[in-house]
Amino acid sequence: MWNGGAVNGILEIVNRLGPQRLVAMGAVTLALIGFFAFVMTKMSAPGMGVLFSDLPMADSNTIIRDLDSRGVKYELKQDGATILVPRDMSTRLRMEFAGKGLPAGGNVGYEIFDKSDTFSATSFVQGVNQLRALEGELSRTIKGLDRVQQARVHLAIPEKKLFDREKQNPRASIVLKVRGELDAGQIRAIRHLVATAVQGLKPEHVSIVDETGRLLADGAGNETDAAALAQDKQSGHERRLRGQVEDIVASVVGRGRARVQVSADIDFNRVQQVTDNFDPESRVVRSTQTRTENQQSQEAKDNQVSVASELPQQNQNQQNAQQKDATQRNEEIVNYEISKTTRTEIIEAGRIKRLSVAVLVDGIYAAGANGQMAYQPRTAEELERIATLVRSSIGFDRNRGDQVEVINLRFAEGVTPVEGKTPTFIEQMLALTKEDALRLIELAVFGILTLLVMLLIVRPLLRQMGIGGKDKKGDPAAPPPLTGLQGVIAASGMAGGNAPGQPLALPAPDGAMVPANSNQQGSANAIQSALQQGAIDHLGKIVQDNPSESVAIVRQWVAQTR
Repeated sequence: MWNGGAVNGILEIVNRLGPQRLVAMGAVTLALIGFFAFVMTKMSAPGMGVLFSDLPMADSNTIIRDLDSRGVKYELKQDGATILVPRDMSTRLRMEFAGKGLPAGGNVGYEIFDKSDTFSATSFVQGVNQLRALEGELSRTIKGLDRVQQARVHLAIPEKKLFDREKQNPRASIVLKVRGELDAGQIRAIRHLVATAVQGLKPEHVSIVDETGRLLADGAGNETDAAALAQDKQSGHERRLRGQVEDIVASVVGRGRARVQVSADIDFNRVQQVTDNFDPESRVVRSTQTRTENQQSQEAKDNQVSVASELPQQNQNQQNAQQKDATQRNEEIVNYEISKTTRTEIIEAGRIKRLSVAVLVDGIYAAGANGQMAYQPRTAEELERIATLVRSSIGFDRNRGDQVEVINLRFAEGVTPVEGKTPTFIEQMLALTKEDALRLIELAVFGILTLLVMLLIVRPLLRQMGIGGKDKKGDPAAPPPLTGLQGVIAASGMAGGNAPGQPLALPAPDGAMVPANSNQQGSANAIQSALQQGAIDHLGKIVQDNPSESVAIVRQWVAQTR
């Protein structure tokens, strides 16, 4: 059932606002509806995650066409080098593209042989394709390492000649685009990775340059690389021992309450020793050889030649007179095998000759009687226990000359360790990922925009429509304040004794009170009547009694007349 009073109130509000205000209010209302719809859509939309980044144009084009065929929503950044997709679909899409060999990284790998005709290709073309494929596969592998954005590999493999006696070693050159800096260990790992993938290539013949033209590794194969490698090994060993000592000491004195320095004296000489030991007491018969020889001979007593000896009778007698000799000889050879022990000992480079460890620990902080934190040094027994733990963690060897010193001194910063410290809000914010931080920033921006729209647009609009609810005392909201001379006249009426809610009474020239109508015509007549001399005197008195309110009313009137 329609309520006539409510309808009349609505019509009165519409008449009072006028067509221009209604159009403006409708436009603002539509704008607000669109704004809140955009905010709700943006808030409810799934978050976008990075599918691939640092893509070449060819790979980006291929991936975008595939996403279009699938109907997957995506966004492009950095001129197409970065592709964003819904975060819940990024992992599955990345796996599917990996199965298709995407992104290829702009380099051709072994798939070049899938598209070429091996029967019609010459040996030169096959060799060039093999070199291109090897360079492309190495580039992809290096690009998969951390801190490496792009990689380009050039291989110089000499051609094998039939009658060439001088053998030339292959060489490699690598250009890297990195995020941040590469340490010596990572550079050495890249060199060994390429060297082991190419037959005959040595790590010292691999040169590496970054995108700024800075030489990271020299491929000349000089002795400076060996010295740098030894220095890196020593630094790495000292860093590893320092980390072990800091972990075990921090578990006793607290995190940040100990400082550790390790100095390692390492011998990088490679020693090879060969020792042969013979044992004369340990003999074994290897072979035996026996030889027996028998010999018989006849000799005459007189070997002189004469006429008598040549006679037949005489010759026979001499033969009978000859002497017979017999000789027998036995020879035995025995070969013995003497026990022999050969020992080859190779001592590799990197032997620790001596270790020196210095540990500085802070004292104990306890609350004193006045509530301040008081410093207490650690006992000698506690320091000895810490030293024992340090010796065990580094492999202490007294015969080698190792030395461990644990000293207790008060730290200069004097920060009291907090047990079980919970991460602060700043630490939690720093622990957020990049995507989470961007999401929070986006939500904060939308929240601020919504608050500004509510305060600057919605609230004044509701006040002009007369929808303000109730004030603190429970009374209905007052109508919008009168402006210009109307406010001054209203103040004059209230000063003249009009009760709240009654029609405004204006002073006439003869001193009688004339009630003012609520419409614009009545207000104009009231203004004309109020401009009489008596009203001006009365208003002047009000202005003198209320200077601040009068100035505010005049300023508002001046602002509206502009």
